[in-house]
Amino acid sequence: MKQNEDSLLREKLKEYFGFSSFKGNQEAVIRNVLSGKDTFVLMPTGGGKSLCYQLPALLMDGVAIVISPLIALMKNQVDAMRTYSNDAGIAHFLNSSLNKSAVAQVRNDVLEGRTKLLYFAPESLTKEDNVAFLRKVKVSFYAIDEAHCISEWGHDFRPEYRRIRPIINEIGTAPLIALTATATPKVQMDIQKNLGMSDASVFKSSFNRPNLYYEIRPKHDVDREIIRYIKQHEGKSGIIYCLSRKKVEELTELLVANGIRALAYHAGMDAQTRAANQDDFLMERADVIVATIAFGMGIDKPDVRYVIHYDIPKSLEGYYQETGRAGRDGGEGHCLTFYSYKDIQKLEKFMQGKPVAEQEIGKLLLLETVSYAESSMCRRKTLLHYFGEEYPEENCGCCDNCLHPKPKIDAQASLRMALEALRDLGDKFKADYLASVLVGKNTALIKSYGHNKSEWFGAGADHDIRYWGAVIRQALIMGLIDKNIENYGLLSINTKGEEFIAAPRP
Repeated sequence: MKQNEDSLLREKLKEYFGFSSFKGNQEAVIRNVLSGKDTFVLMPTGGGKSLCYQLPALLMDGVAIVISPLIALMKNQVDAMRTYSNDAGIAHFLNSSLNKSAVAQVRNDVLEGRTKLLYFAPESLTKEDNVAFLRKVKVSFYAIDEAHCISEWGHDFRPEYRRIRPIINEIGTAPLIALTATATPKVQMDIQKNLGMSDASVFKSSFNRPNLYYEIRPKHDVDREIIRYIKQHEGKSGIIYCLSRKKVEELTELLVANGIRALAYHAGMDAQTRAANQDDFLMERADVIVATIAFGMGIDKPDVRYVIHYDIPKSLEGYYQETGRAGRDGGEGHCLTFYSYKDIQKLEKFMQGKPVAEQEIGKLLLLETVSYAESSMCRRKTLLHYFGEEYPEENCGCCDNCLHPKPKIDAQASLRMALEALRDLGDKFKADYLASVLVGKNTALIKSYGHNKSEWFGAGADHDIRYWGAVIRQALIMGLIDKNIENYGLLSINTKGEEFIAAPRP
C-alpha cells in the first residue's frame, strides 16, 4: 500500500504542479494532513509552503478552506491553481472584491463539488451568511496561512485572526494546518494555544538560508552609497525598503535621475499603478523596486539579488521575512541594511499613540533589532538563535561580522559579573534593567526595588550600557542565561551559567 501511496503522491505532484520531487518537509507534512491530523508548519520563505495544503486539498474529499490575510496573494494562488487544472472551478476566493453574481457562481461551484480550495480573508470568514453557507458543505480541512498574525508578538498582528477558532467551531470541526514563515518560540506557542491545536504534529524547517549575505552599514550618505551599490550590480534585480511613502518616492526619483530603471510601490498609490509596477519588476522591465513593506507578500521572483533596507525594520521577524525575498533560487542574495540609532528613536515615537501593551511589545522587539544591528557576533547565529535554532559553526563565512571581524576583547570578568548580578537580583528583570543596575543608572524602577543599594549597583560603571547589553546578549547566545517565553524578556541564570561562574573561561 505504502508504495502505491508514494507513487500516487508523486504522480499527482507531477500532474498538478509539474514537479517530479518534493522539497524538504513537504511530503511528511502532506502525509500528516492526508491522515487527518492537525499540522503545524514552520517553513521559511521560498520553502514551498502553499503546496503543503494545495496538494492534499486536490486529493481529499470535500473542499479545503484556506484563510489568508492578503487579497492579492489569494488571487495569485487561485490563478496558479487554475492553470494547473482544466476546471476553472477548482479554486475560488470569497472576499470583498467580488460582486453578487460572482459570489453566486462561486457558491454554485462549491455546492456542485467542483471546488477543492476556497480562499477567505479572516474578515469574510466571520460574516454570518458565509458561516451559514459553509455549514452545508463538506470541509476537508482548514488551512491557516501566515498564522503568525494570531500573535501580538508576531510582526503582523491581526485581531480578526483571533476569531478563527470560534468560527471553525461554528462551521464544523475538521483537521487544521497552520503555516508560517517566521515565528519565534513565543509566537509558535501563541498560535497553537489560540487555535486549540496543542497536540498538532510540528514540522519545522531550518531557518538558515546559507546563500544570503547579511551586512549592516552605518547610515552616512546613504543615497550615494545606494546608487554606487546598484551601479556595481547593474542589470540585477533588487528591492529597497523604506519606512515612509515619501521616502519611497524621493528615492525612486533620485535613482531614475541617475539612469537606474527603478519604480515605486506603496499602499498610497492607486491599485492600477501598483499592479503595473509590480508586473514590470517581475517581467524585468525594471531592475529595482523601491517600496514600503506593503510590497513583497507572495512575490514569487526567484532571482532578486539584493534587498536593501534604507531604514532598519522594527522587528527581526520583519527583517528576516524581507531579507528572505533575496536569492530564493539558491543563487547569491545580498542583504544590506543601513542603521543609525536615530531611526530607532523615530520608530519609538511612532509607537506613542498605541495602547500600552502594544508599546511594551513593540519596544522589546525593537531592542532585539538594535542588539542585532550593534552586535559584533555572527549575524546568522544571532538570527537563528532568535528563532529558537542552534547554529553550531563559529564562522558562517557569509556575513559582515564573520568576514570582517571587529576587534575582540576578552570579557570573561564582565560576563562573570553580569551572571553573578543576575543571580543575586533574581529572575524578575529584563536585560536593560540588569545593564542599568551595573552601570549605576538611578531610575525610579531601580529605586523602587531598592537595587540602588545593592552591591552590584554601579559595579560595572567603567563601561557603558551598550557594552553591558552586548555582554548579556553574548551570555544568551552561549546559553548561560534563559529568557522566559511566557513573560517576554525576563532573564534567569541556568546551570550552564552557574558552571561558568564557578569556572570562567575566555
